[in-house]
Amino acid sequence: MADQVPVITIDGPSGSGKGTVSQLVADHLGWQMLDSGALYRLVGYAASSTDADFGNENEISEIASNLKVDFDAGRILLAGADVTDLIRTETAGNNASKVAAMPAVRAALLDWQRDYARSPGLVADGRDMGTTVFPTAGVKFFLTASAEERAQRRYKQLKEKGLPANLAALTAEIEERDARDRSRTASPLVPAADAIEIDSTVLGIDEVVRIVLQKAHDVYATAL
Repeated sequence: MADQVPVITIDGPSGSGKGTVSQLVADHLGWQMLDSGALYRLVGYAASSTDADFGNENEISEIASNLKVDFDAGRILLAGADVTDLIRTETAGNNASKVAAMPAVRAALLDWQRDYARSPGLVADGRDMGTTVFPTAGVKFFLTASAEERAQRRYKQLKEKGLPANLAALTAEIEERDARDRSRTASPLVPAADAIEIDSTVLGIDEVVRIVLQKAHDVYATAL
């Protein structure tokens, strides 16, 4: 049962560092790791690739219900095709935000996400992990950073990959995505009432990981 497995949820907006922190914590503990954002990116990418109507919630939820996805050694395969890098573009991120606002899509992916809670434990990264998907998790965090700092991080990532990037455009896109994620009616981007909030604007990844691991050891001492 999911509620009998130790779960750490790390929610927050795009670019807050939650994905990196979640992976490092999961690796340290030897636990499963759920990148829920990848599922929504996959739905958005699949919808875009098939010219689906983003205004038709039933059509998009049908795509979500029938994803043929495999996670293999750090790579993500959709119907056998490697889409790991394709779903990490800014366009894919914006499409993910659009489909994530659809209640039927969120419902279609809910059981899939909860199924990741397996022994010895799970670190779940997303936007509603602590509020909707794993509301009874014993350890919850909400990780954030200023829009400007998150845009700078994304700008650096793109430049390191040799890809074109515009800092002002990235900042505007992040602010637009934040507003859409926070205002949606289905599982909006908000901290769980019992989540510990961390502003990573001036904190290094190692420091954030240390804080999360300390809380995990305090709560799940017998499971570690």
